[in-house]
Amino acid sequence: MGHPNLTDSVESNSTDCPSIDDFRNQVYSTSYSLITVLGLVGNGFALVVLIRTYRQGSPFHVYMLNLAVSDLLCVMTLPLRVHYYVAKGRWDHGDFLCRISSYALYVNLYCSIYFMAVMSVTRFLAIVYPVQNLRLVTENRARLVCVAVWVFICLSSSPFLMSGQHFDSVTNKTKCFEPPRRQGVRKLVMLNYLSLVIGFVMPFLVILVCYAGIVRTLLSRTSAARRQRGTGTRAIRMIVIVLLTFLISFMPYHVQRTIHLNFLSRGDTTCSEKIAMQKSVVVTLCLAAANSCFDPLLYFFSGEGFRSRLSSLRQSMKNSTLRRIGRVKPATGSESGENHQLKAT
Repeated sequence: MGHPNLTDSVESNSTDCPSIDDFRNQVYSTSYSLITVLGLVGNGFALVVLIRTYRQGSPFHVYMLNLAVSDLLCVMTLPLRVHYYVAKGRWDHGDFLCRISSYALYVNLYCSIYFMAVMSVTRFLAIVYPVQNLRLVTENRARLVCVAVWVFICLSSSPFLMSGQHFDSVTNKTKCFEPPRRQGVRKLVMLNYLSLVIGFVMPFLVILVCYAGIVRTLLSRTSAARRQRGTGTRAIRMIVIVLLTFLISFMPYHVQRTIHLNFLSRGDTTCSEKIAMQKSVVVTLCLAAANSCFDPLLYFFSGEGFRSRLSSLRQSMKNSTLRRIGRVKPATGSESGENHQLKAT
């Protein structure tokens, strides 16, 4: 599904064109820093809630848990990218971390797409086929689906592990996250179309079909059924959040990546076109990495009982605090009694 680092960084095809390194370094370092903070806080908080309320499990809960883990693994590698671009394209962390940092971003990207697809299918079955859903959708099957998604994405994204650090004799710096040389573009064009179809188009079509079925079912419900709005409201919220994530994060990146690869294979490009293309690479990759910031919205607004899980977690923490205070009070009372007795004597 992947190919060696195409869009992490950009180098000019012509020495006549001015470098966009300053633009690239500033945008990447700022964006990745912001994504790291928001992603760690949002997904870390969601993961704590999901783990602490794991007894209230459901298939949707299993998918949310795996999506949060995927996001956290990704954002934990972003500080290495921030350091690289703050250092103006100098890599000092070794070949292994270079490969893992590239790999983690794209594993998260496609895991997010696939987990959103299976979550959409789960919601579709719950609304359109509620009776069959009780038999077909179970926690154990959801775990098997998650294992299958992880294995498939990790294996199909393995080409990202093939590209590590290298020394640039022109700048006298060790580089990471750099694009392939021009001679490898034809092979990447074919790999891109494969990953575009399997990693983006197919799951997106599945999501659209599921949402069409959900909307149709909700519109055809009787007035009595519409009064039971909990599931339908969560489904509508999920549709809005997932579609926004695809339109803002995933679609611009995949469209631009395809255009960029075809652009690199041309020989009649002008300098202004190259600069515009290189800057679009930077912007769309930042948007793709930002998908980790959208997922906490998915948990909070459309997750099955996520807010009730949060309330129950708060209540259990409150009860635990009260129990600890209750255990301390008798000791305090006995101490005050002893003091009173001493004073009396």
